[in-house]
Amino acid sequence: MEILTTNNVWMMICTALVFFMHLGFAFLEIGLTRQKNTINILFKNIFIITVGLLLYCLVGFNLMYPGDFNGFIGFTGVGLDAPLTDAGTLDLAYNKGYTYWTDFLFQGMFAATAATIVSGAVAERMKILPFMIFTVIYVGFIYPIAGSWKWGEGFLDSLGFYDFAGSTLVHSVGGWAALVAVWLLGARIGKYKDGKPQAIPGHNIPLATAGVLILWLGWFGFNGGSVLSADASLTSLTLVTTCLAAAAGGVVAAIASTVMYKNLDLTMFLNGILGGLVGITAGADVMSPTSAIIIGAIAGLLIVFAVSFIDKIKLDDPVGAIAVHLVCGIWGTLAVGIFGFSASTNDAGEFLNANGDVVATASEAANTLAFLPQLYGVLAYAVICILSSFLIIFTLKKTMGIRVTEREELEGLDAHEHGMDAYPDFRLNEH
Repeated sequence: MEILTTNNVWMMICTALVFFMHLGFAFLEIGLTRQKNTINILFKNIFIITVGLLLYCLVGFNLMYPGDFNGFIGFTGVGLDAPLTDAGTLDLAYNKGYTYWTDFLFQGMFAATAATIVSGAVAERMKILPFMIFTVIYVGFIYPIAGSWKWGEGFLDSLGFYDFAGSTLVHSVGGWAALVAVWLLGARIGKYKDGKPQAIPGHNIPLATAGVLILWLGWFGFNGGSVLSADASLTSLTLVTTCLAAAAGGVVAAIASTVMYKNLDLTMFLNGILGGLVGITAGADVMSPTSAIIIGAIAGLLIVFAVSFIDKIKLDDPVGAIAVHLVCGIWGTLAVGIFGFSASTNDAGEFLNANGDVVATASEAANTLAFLPQLYGVLAYAVICILSSFLIIFTLKKTMGIRVTEREELEGLDAHEHGMDAYPDFRLNEH
């Protein structure tokens, strides 16, 4: 019982940290966009976390963790209900160290993140009602079904696909949908002039910086909680690799952007940090510190080139969500197949965790952490996410429209969608 309590307290702390990340996402998005759309972005972020939790309770959790199923889709009923032991733990092999209720809440925080990624990419020109409908369908049904393929012990899990905390299952799931949404939505007015991308500066870079630092802190829970226990060695190793990858991503992105554009771009520095975090998330528990630095550094370099490429093909992503979450999510997932269990090995070629325990024989590791299973996983999620998000958003576009009018976009979504101003001008009435 003492171990259960310790594990459960750690998991609840991590749950709180992941919840705190939603404030980071909100700060980052409003900081990198214009003042006139602040209320709209904040409204979407609050909608995502509230409705996302309700949907995950009613259908998502039981879609994602259905127990024995065909490996592609399973469902155990509406609402939270499971075979519990006297201690309140779920009576399933994958969850022995913490309660069923903690499991639900921790996983529920992850579910909302996928839609938050899309929110930033479509900022400043998407109607709010279609976005809300998309969120309900994508978070309520698509994300948990896709998640069951690995974390619910589905067909990708049996193939040996490995994604520790969600480089693909969370970040790429949101990134693929963001890519589709941006393509169907079109660029903001003024983003491209004579075919060349124009900078549309955000209105509050200090707020965006605070958002990134909050997200970095939240990643302690995102990755640290994914150990699924309070094991001191495993959690500490995970947090070390997470931090080193973030630092490497930021530094390399800053250097590369300075070399390419001859200016010290803070926003590229910030997105490099996020890219490093996304990149290490798939294998944070099994990488050595040196491998984590390499993974983060490559992610930071990818950020700079991805942002430039996305601009060149006229996909308008105000916050760099596609580069950060999709491109670096893919890289991080494939990196597991390249670096494997680089934390430690013994003379027999067996792979060890931070405690020195054997976690895989050489042959098992070759089967489960080879490059091909990682590639299969990336492709599988690309298919389900592209097809489902296209079907949802294209249908909304043809039925109710997804783009605000030119006047609404120029004057701001806050005034037209919400009838509010994020920064009202307080003045004393003169008599």
